[in-house]
Amino acid sequence: MDKKMLRKCLVIFSMMAMIRTSTAAYAGSSWRQASATFYGDETASATMGGACGYGNLWNSGYGAATVALSTTLFNDGYSCGQCFQIKCVSSPNCYYGGPATVVTATNICPPNWGQDSNNGGWCNPPRVHFDLAKPAFMKIANWKAGIIPVSYRRVACKRTGGIRFKFEGNGYWLLVYVMNVGGAGDIKTMAVKGSRTNWINMSHNWGASYQAFSSLYGQSLSFRLTSYSTRATIYAWNAAPASWSAGKTYQSKANFS
Repeated sequence: MDKKMLRKCLVIFSMMAMIRTSTAAYAGSSWRQASATFYGDETASATMGGACGYGNLWNSGYGAATVALSTTLFNDGYSCGQCFQIKCVSSPNCYYGGPATVVTATNICPPNWGQDSNNGGWCNPPRVHFDLAKPAFMKIANWKAGIIPVSYRRVACKRTGGIRFKFEGNGYWLLVYVMNVGGAGDIKTMAVKGSRTNWINMSHNWGASYQAFSSLYGQSLSFRLTSYSTRATIYAWNAAPASWSAGKTYQSKANFS
């Protein structure tokens, strides 16, 4: 086998391995058992913001189909952006025959150490629990139930448009919130490249935010992102113009499939 053919085979094998990893990570994953409650009201106004840092969830593209994860699921923010399919089971309050709801993780449901895990402390570790936005809860069960048993599984996130980058910080500290991520929905590592710099690794701040302690003003910026679940990597070239500024959101053409 010549070198050219060998390179082609290696590329094919690499792509096959990535597809297998991606499929095992979330697509068609097996159903698991958990419990679910809701917070806020029918307007979902109380769910805006959240620990992932997505801000106004309508503007970020997530709307009211969102969930706060218990500490066990939140994974120090690396689960931000993941999508879950949830259905009510084994309760007279379930809407049987209705479709399971798909929600995006945008917040954390903190522990309540003053309550027992089975009596009010629903999000205490190691309990697996989903605190849904009320409109999402009402798709699968009567809201008067308060708490319901559910089955859940990871599913691929279907997004419209490219990944969004919300900028904060100053001339020597760039803080970026990453939103509207497709595929696995999550981010493990991130790097930024200015038009006059090499790649600079960004550290995980909290939730879906990453930071670089570098002076990048006056440079167009590109990003390299790697998924937490699948380890797939994409490049968002020239995602922000040289005139970028803190407080603004920029959208790339790139997204995970």
